[in-house]
Amino acid sequence: MREQRMAGLWRSYQALITRRPWTVQIITAGTLVGVGDVISQQVFERRGLANHNKIRTAKMMSIGFLFVGPVIGGWYKVLDKLVTGGTKSSAMKKMLLDQVGFAPCFLGAFLGISGMLNGLTVEQNADKLKRDYMDALISNYYLWPPVQIANFYFIPLHHRLAVVQIVAVVWNSYLSWKANKI
Repeated sequence: MREQRMAGLWRSYQALITRRPWTVQIITAGTLVGVGDVISQQVFERRGLANHNKIRTAKMMSIGFLFVGPVIGGWYKVLDKLVTGGTKSSAMKKMLLDQVGFAPCFLGAFLGISGMLNGLTVEQNADKLKRDYMDALISNYYLWPPVQIANFYFIPLHHRLAVVQIVAVVWNSYLSWKANKI
């Protein structure tokens, strides 16, 4: 019974992403960035439900809807035009472009945007970036290269953002913690 419900949900998701790929990708990204913040607050920070910062979760979700989803979704389209083919070599080239060119810029922008939404001044935000950026980038390199090679080799373009965001629930929890650490 449970398997049938999961299969039905998957079929519904497939139908929606076929009809409205961009919208579904953005909604998926925003939702999963929010889930990452909830995990960050409840598991890592152990705030408890009574002390959960709903405004922070809403801010993180807005970053997911307005920045993460559109930017990563658009990047994957560009990347597929820059490096064509579905070979292992193509997947490796995409991963290298993604991790050397895109990830450092994306991570800096993500942390900067979250600092701005948290009310940091430009000076405070710059100090926070100096303090946290390299640690976050190094952590990025532990997780994302193998995930991205598999993503670029096995996963069709219209599912890549969803796959990344599912893996990113853990990453988003880390980023939320890092972005909101004072």
